[in-house]
Amino acid sequence: MVVNLRAKKQLAARVTGVGVHRIKFDSDHLDDVADAITRENIRSLITANTIQIKSFTGTSRGRAQEKKNQKNKRGTGQGSKQGRKGARVGKKEIYVAKVRALRRLLKIAKDRKEITNPEFWSLYKKVGGNTVRNRAHLRLLMEEIISKRTS
Repeated sequence: MVVNLRAKKQLAARVTGVGVHRIKFDSDHLDDVADAITRENIRSLITANTIQIKSFTGTSRGRAQEKKNQKNKRGTGQGSKQGRKGARVGKKEIYVAKVRALRRLLKIAKDRKEITNPEFWSLYKKVGGNTVRNRAHLRLLMEEIISKRTS
């Protein structure tokens, strides 16, 4: 005897909070499903694995991601670049990155007590004023200050 279980499927969907198409009944226990009339009955059948919820299948983003990666790769080689040096990365961004790196280096040196507080501030102002070219230059200046202090 074939029983219409659409109402049971809708009830199970409402109880679990998933779509009707994700509800699956165990074919061996269809009579149990037909007897279930309350939400509590449905919940007990779910725990007994008579009513199963199919896993959600989404749209795969794999191809889209691959395409995006390809697009981002194109035209980045040395021969494909157009415009002046500052066209891709601005002067200010470069300056800010450099200053932050140098200030971090200064802070570490001060925390390790390699330089005193007044020495730190004199170097800090040089970094801010763009006198220091790079990390190697800052280390050189720090070594000069340390050697003056010791001699």
